[in-house]
Amino acid sequence: MKTILLLEDDKSLNRGISFALQKEGYQVYSAFTIAEAKESFHLKGADMVISDITLPDGSGLEFGQMVREESDTCLLYLTALDTEIDIVNGYDSGADDYITKPFSLMVLISKVNAMMRRLTGKDANVLVSKDIEVRLNEAKVYQSGQELSLSKTEMQLLIYLLENAGQILSKETILDKIWGIDGQFVDDNTVTVNISRLRNKLGTDYISNVRGLGYLWNGAVTRK
Repeated sequence: MKTILLLEDDKSLNRGISFALQKEGYQVYSAFTIAEAKESFHLKGADMVISDITLPDGSGLEFGQMVREESDTCLLYLTALDTEIDIVNGYDSGADDYITKPFSLMVLISKVNAMMRRLTGKDANVLVSKDIEVRLNEAKVYQSGQELSLSKTEMQLLIYLLENAGQILSKETILDKIWGIDGQFVDDNTVTVNISRLRNKLGTDYISNVRGLGYLWNGAVTRK
């Protein structure tokens, strides 16, 4: 599932945009301040950032510059600043697109979908988090440049965790996603065992066990 970080301090507008994007099948992380957005981005990452510019704790342009310096994440500004110099400044800060308020929600969704299609074509081949690199086309995993030997199931599990970084995934959800496809009969202990094996191969700092809830991949994930 593609992820979007939405930085918009107008709570009503934030909710409306989030709901529309979720209906399109995106996972949306909402932030209302730059501080919240930075924390979310560094913890969870995002395939796309949609950001207002005039925010209570600073300029969205500075946040956008940080995003651009640290990743190739798609960046779209959604703002009431509509002068020519404002738009130029937005693109100069690294924006892929710039939409001025008031705007059509239908147009926003259309632009987001188009950007995500381009992203899928360009960026879906490699997942990177910390020193872990997964080359999807080659079905290979590298840690600090050294190839790791993972089973097919461990590879599927790793990719699923990476694609849902920052989200707590229950044992039931993981069972359905990884084992349910093949119609295999397994119990939830299968998840525990395979997570343990994967952690032994990667190290213990990557996957957290959230007691009573499930498992969580620690760290931002980018695509290249």
